[in-house]
Amino acid sequence: MNSGKTYLLLLLISLTSQAISQEEALRIHESLSMYSPILGQEVKYSLLLPENYYTSNEKYPVVYLLHGLGDDETSWLEYGRIRQIADQLTMNKEIVPMIFVMPQGFRNYYVNDYAATFRYQDMFISELIPFIDSCYRTIADKKHRATMGYSMGGFGALILPLKNPEFMNTCVPLSISIRTDEQYMEEDGMEWDQQWGRLFGGVGKMGVDRITEYYKQNNPFYLFKHGDINTLSALKIYIDNGDDEYTLCRSNEELHMLLRELSFPHEFRVRDGGHEFSYWRSALPNGLCFISDAFEGKPYRGDFPDNVETIKTSDIQIIDYLNPNGICKVYLPDEYKETSRKYPVIYITGNLKKQESEQIITMIHEYITKGELPPLVVALLPNKPSSLNDPFITNFEKDYRIREGFRFRALMGFSGSGATCLNEAFKPEKYAACVLFNSELASKEIEQIIAGIEAKKVKRTWLYFAAADKALNFQGNGTLHILLREKEVYHEYRVCEGIGQFEELSGLIIESLFFIAKKFHN
Repeated sequence: MNSGKTYLLLLLISLTSQAISQEEALRIHESLSMYSPILGQEVKYSLLLPENYYTSNEKYPVVYLLHGLGDDETSWLEYGRIRQIADQLTMNKEIVPMIFVMPQGFRNYYVNDYAATFRYQDMFISELIPFIDSCYRTIADKKHRATMGYSMGGFGALILPLKNPEFMNTCVPLSISIRTDEQYMEEDGMEWDQQWGRLFGGVGKMGVDRITEYYKQNNPFYLFKHGDINTLSALKIYIDNGDDEYTLCRSNEELHMLLRELSFPHEFRVRDGGHEFSYWRSALPNGLCFISDAFEGKPYRGDFPDNVETIKTSDIQIIDYLNPNGICKVYLPDEYKETSRKYPVIYITGNLKKQESEQIITMIHEYITKGELPPLVVALLPNKPSSLNDPFITNFEKDYRIREGFRFRALMGFSGSGATCLNEAFKPEKYAACVLFNSELASKEIEQIIAGIEAKKVKRTWLYFAAADKALNFQGNGTLHILLREKEVYHEYRVCEGIGQFEELSGLIIESLFFIAKKFHN
């Protein structure tokens, strides 16, 4: 062989070996595969390794990211942007480095089907987990494995540790594609057969016949209610569901209610959004921090705080207004004395401490000063139902140059004022917006109030209500959300972290003020 050919051959060998080593050193692998004897076919998976994986000998915890129906093993990389978000959190030392495995989920909800023709869960536990542990430097124990998924993947993220707590004990299910018994029984026949009947048994069946024994063995409601709760005591759960969901609004809310009734520790959030990747991406920071804390054996640190600014101002105009129910505190914008213009108004009532009322006024004043809220008048009312009667409203709005008509009138209620505020809000064209925080209404009261309304008559009133996931009033607020969704009454619903203390709600109070302002100028 002449020297020229020898050089070219050596160059080709060098380039080939270099390409192999570069390929082996990639952090992100899309659509790798593992052969599954249980399924009798290849199972694809994508992989995201920590940034320092190849420069250390460390072992890492593993998060299994599960996709939704119709998606595949590439979805978390493409639409979920898991690399960008996880890398940023890791760089900021918010989470520990971890390996992300994104397996192909097919359309099986990450369970074995009732006929054992496609034993996905057996494959996951008996083949995929050992395969990942053998191929990559993992910390191969249940305390360092977690699941996270959306929709069908949310079901999988919950059902896998529920059925296999000896293999993993941390999960973050998002927008869980789950149904209550009643919802399964009422599901459209074709929808039931294609999505659920083929898995749980009951193809072609109707009503209660769909609630098969196999269904009960693979349904989180039954597993929590009738299973051995002690075997699940180590399970750490963070559920997140958007307030614009439809069917999943009821099922996720009722799952939260059940866990509360069982005193089973968990985190539950409802934020702005629906069944879409923009929502699931926004869930990643808190969800990954929850997982990271579990990996380190720490209690959850809590959600990232809302950026609530500390506001200091000394020139706020607050005056007393005498009325038959007592003294009403009134906030006026700075420009009030310098103009003859008219203003929108927010009426605030409920169980507020003096410093809490002052903090709300301070927030409003600051955001008006910055130009982020329109100039408006605020009336802090005594916590009495009669405070909102028509004669008082009429006189007050004449005395303080309030713009005519309901379009510039909003109501904000706290705690015990829930019934009064809701009843007022559902009077057609009485208020443009109604906001409730920590309403103390019971489910039965909610049902009675909602039963008496016609959606088309209240469609011009926007509703916003919020509660905390560990507050005592979880059932009433959850029921309100469910029933309003079923009646197709527009509203925004939030569940935040905590027990409902004022400081836990402060970020949502600011959000609700922008909600009101948007309605005023809609």
